[in-house]
Amino acid sequence: MESGVELMPGVKDLGGVVIDLQGGNYTITKPIIFPSGAGNVLVKEGTLRASDSFPIDRYLIELIASTSIYKNHNSDTINLQQTREIDYEAITFCDILFDSRYRGGGISIVDSARIRINNCFFLHFNTEGILVQRGHETYISNCFLGQHSTVGGDKWEREFSGTAIDIASNDNAITDVSIFSASIGIVLRGQANMITGVHCYNKATVFGGIGILVKLPGYSQTRIDNCYMDYTSIVLEDPFQVHVTNGFFLGDANIVLKSISGQIYGLTIVDNMFSGDPNANVEIVALDGEFNNIDQVVIDRNNVNGMRLKSTVGKLTVEGTSSKWVADFSNIMVFPNRINNFHYSFFSQEGPKFLAHSVTDISNNVVIVESEKPVKGVVSFFVEQ
Repeated sequence: MESGVELMPGVKDLGGVVIDLQGGNYTITKPIIFPSGAGNVLVKEGTLRASDSFPIDRYLIELIASTSIYKNHNSDTINLQQTREIDYEAITFCDILFDSRYRGGGISIVDSARIRINNCFFLHFNTEGILVQRGHETYISNCFLGQHSTVGGDKWEREFSGTAIDIASNDNAITDVSIFSASIGIVLRGQANMITGVHCYNKATVFGGIGILVKLPGYSQTRIDNCYMDYTSIVLEDPFQVHVTNGFFLGDANIVLKSISGQIYGLTIVDNMFSGDPNANVEIVALDGEFNNIDQVVIDRNNVNGMRLKSTVGKLTVEGTSSKWVADFSNIMVFPNRINNFHYSFFSQEGPKFLAHSVTDISNNVVIVESEKPVKGVVSFFVEQ
């Protein structure tokens, strides 16, 4: 029943109406389309399945206004900055199984505000389990998503396709979600999004899969916290103010910095754990392409088992009797031929009390210190990119 009250302008407050599926199984031949201007609605407790004749390019539930230019998903035409009215607000989906039966996707949401998807299960999607385009504050929590029913090590893993969650929108949160099969776990194509407590074990990176893909180069502003990347990696395209922390990366899962325009600004990758095969020699942070514009990047305090440690901070100690001490950071530093700051200390273990010494070269991530005469000494180096 309408209350006569509006939420956002043009969105009617339907008074908390409950659409209760009552634990039933419903096979549908076409999408369930919510009329635009709907708000304050709860849909709960049941199963929706696509029939054999369900359109292969649609979604079981669609919150898409009939006038929307984004009725069909097209990642190349989405303009997040264009001002649009909000067509839906305060709609909650709870305790629902969405079975697309390999015909399209689960749910598509366009130009909405404050939508909640909680305790839901998305299965057998060919496109996206959840697709959000523009709008603000869709919260996805305590959900399971997979194209195929598996608990890992599936013999058909190479064939996994589709994307579990695609967010082309700002200010959203994905929390406590498990993605157990799909080619890509999560795609973020908007700003100021938060991912926390997510377990991705979709198609492994070695088979071409991606766990989390952060797009929108130069504008991403994304936080990824306390996630478990299980044989599948995070890919960041020209990251801008991106924070990755407290994660566990298993099975050579790593973080790939992908160059689109060769720019990185405000990237922090700290306090993560990485574990892999020492024979594979996989770097915990890898570069895909060249970066020419780098500023405010901190990659540090990560612990590594069986993979190659990479950092923007390096410490080395070189000792011996010599007049030249060479500290090679090329296997440690993330970016080639780039040391912005350096410090060194010289401890002379014998010889004159005061000895002239200085840095004579910094190139290719190698720092060289030379003294005026040979001496037994210890030189400690600290560098930053």
